[in-house]
Amino acid sequence: MSAVRRTSGPDCASTSLWRDFIGKRVNGLRNVLPEILETERLVVRVARPGDGPMLNRAILESREELKRWLGWVTPPPTVEQSELSCRRAYARFLLNEDLMAFFILRESGALVGGSGLHRANWELRRFEVGYWGRTAYRGRGLITEGVRALAEHALRELAASRVFLTTDERNIASRRLAERAGFELEGTLRNERLDLDGKFRNTCVYSRVHRPE
Repeated sequence: MSAVRRTSGPDCASTSLWRDFIGKRVNGLRNVLPEILETERLVVRVARPGDGPMLNRAILESREELKRWLGWVTPPPTVEQSELSCRRAYARFLLNEDLMAFFILRESGALVGGSGLHRANWELRRFEVGYWGRTAYRGRGLITEGVRALAEHALRELAASRVFLTTDERNIASRRLAERAGFELEGTLRNERLDLDGKFRNTCVYSRVHRPE
């Protein structure tokens, strides 16, 4: 189980009033994306300005494993491009539109992967998650731990009606991770999009949904 800890990011004083405003409860529901969650082994936090070099190292180290499934690692990004990605992500977080989250190992401060709550729909209380892992930290259940924490925070604290993810039908590791994190397969969309080789692929849709008590 994860615990939420409120904190301020770099140079956040000028945005605190805005974050407090959009974070007010409406009809008893919290309407603000989390800045930090903590799990047993991880700090799950928003990507921030200055994180570019750390992100870039993790991507380049893991690119051979990631490039089959993730188009954004090809061509390999520069440090400057990774930094711009972090800055854009933080801007969208401040606007309460999207959360690009990093999984940081508590014992060492190492970046082990990432995820997020994307395409936030506050009217329908719906969020999409995605995830990637750093090759050097495979096999330890860290990405599962972080994804589960994000999904449970969305369901419990943000009153999400639905948290969902999509993955290539052939990406068995991703599908197993989704299931370990508590997601259920809803179905498979056949010839739903083109893969990175320009061929039609089947897309599996997984979700966790609100279940009235």
